[in-house]
Amino acid sequence: MSLLDVSIVSVALPSLQRSLGAEPAAVQWVVSGYALTFGLALVPAGRLGDALGRRRMFLGALSAFVLFSGLAGMAPGIGLLVAARLAQGLAAGALAPQNSGLIQQLFDGDERGRAFGLFGATVGISTAVGPVVGGVILALAGGPDGWRWIFLVNVPIGVVALVLAARLLPRAAPGRTGQIDVVGGLLLGGAVLAVLLPLADADSGGVGRMWWLFPVAAGLITLFLWWERRVMRRRGAPLLDLRLFSGTRGYAPGAALGTVYFLGFSGIWLVFALFLQNGLGYTPLQSGLSVTAFALGSAVSAAVGGRLVERFGRRLTVIGLVGVLTGLVATVGVVLLVPAHQLTGALAPALLVAGIGGGLVISPNITLTLREVPVRMAGSAGGALQTGQRVGAAVGTAALPGVYYLVLDVTGQNFRLAAAVALSGAVLSVTAALVIAVWDLRHERIARRRCSEEEVHGYDHAAHG
Repeated sequence: MSLLDVSIVSVALPSLQRSLGAEPAAVQWVVSGYALTFGLALVPAGRLGDALGRRRMFLGALSAFVLFSGLAGMAPGIGLLVAARLAQGLAAGALAPQNSGLIQQLFDGDERGRAFGLFGATVGISTAVGPVVGGVILALAGGPDGWRWIFLVNVPIGVVALVLAARLLPRAAPGRTGQIDVVGGLLLGGAVLAVLLPLADADSGGVGRMWWLFPVAAGLITLFLWWERRVMRRRGAPLLDLRLFSGTRGYAPGAALGTVYFLGFSGIWLVFALFLQNGLGYTPLQSGLSVTAFALGSAVSAAVGGRLVERFGRRLTVIGLVGVLTGLVATVGVVLLVPAHQLTGALAPALLVAGIGGGLVISPNITLTLREVPVRMAGSAGGALQTGQRVGAAVGTAALPGVYYLVLDVTGQNFRLAAAVALSGAVLSVTAALVIAVWDLRHERIARRRCSEEEVHGYDHAAHG
């Protein structure tokens, strides 16, 4: 639910704007405000889960998410809707890192790999099917207020999830992890806020007005890193143990790959919604169904990828990224060349290839990034990984539609060219992710070769001994 709510709202924005009579910039905060507070909560909530107990955090955050979903669905105006979405984003950000933390707590070895495979498949599928689910809900609900069911549908699902979680999640005593790093939390929260706030307000010129927050963010990150090293030297409990990046195999490249990939992956759905609905006059349901092929391909390959990741390792994400890149390049060509009445059918093969590739990226990358993380760091590690993904998603959902609107203005409302140029930005981000994956694969092979050589030398030494 928490990840579905990032993308599901995109197809509802035009009808939501008409229903509430709101300005485009205010409506954009329904999406970007959720992403902003989601990203702010992830690492502190992951650390709190490590310290206070993941079951307790899971149940509390899920209860809050259900409550604010209901308030968002009943909001009488845009101001209260945005406020409810900000609170809903905080609850979602508190909920998300408990998932990966619980998996690491409850599973070991191959079972953990399969569990992360299912978790990664859920992440990929829920993000991809958002536009489709949103279109179906709007078609079934009908009327000017049909958009409210985008949020209200979370209430019955969330209540069932609460009952199941209360019965099934095991009670465990919280670990002895020392005091909560409040200073680290404030520094990191300030840095994430300084990055995301201008991007969240990008449609109103937020980047131009608040550009000075980016150097502030760089300064806060520098202070945060210094503070965390200081806490570690004094044998305290840091908010984010920096040894995750320097001493945990696969964590740093996996986190970087996820951040860069989500930059393009999240932004393309909003571009498609704007292009198909405002540019070609599609209904929300038609718009959602036009990208169904990606969701179907992602659903199948993500489930398969979870089983194959232990055998193929980083090679699997390299193959997946090549598939995404191929599909997106073909999609750009289709958008530019195919007539509007044939576009949905022509998009399907290209998006299917991209979706199959996408399912082999998100799920295996989560497994590869977190599989060697110690359980005591599980919550903060999962929170940091998802913070990177949320920052990437926020940049993408601000930058790609921004490019789309810019090209529209420059070309005199050439919707096709605007969509093609914006989607080309996603191609660049996927290319960057592929470079990171190839680099990590090369280092993985070097490390494996060294281990083999050390084993051979050990056998020789034992034989001579």
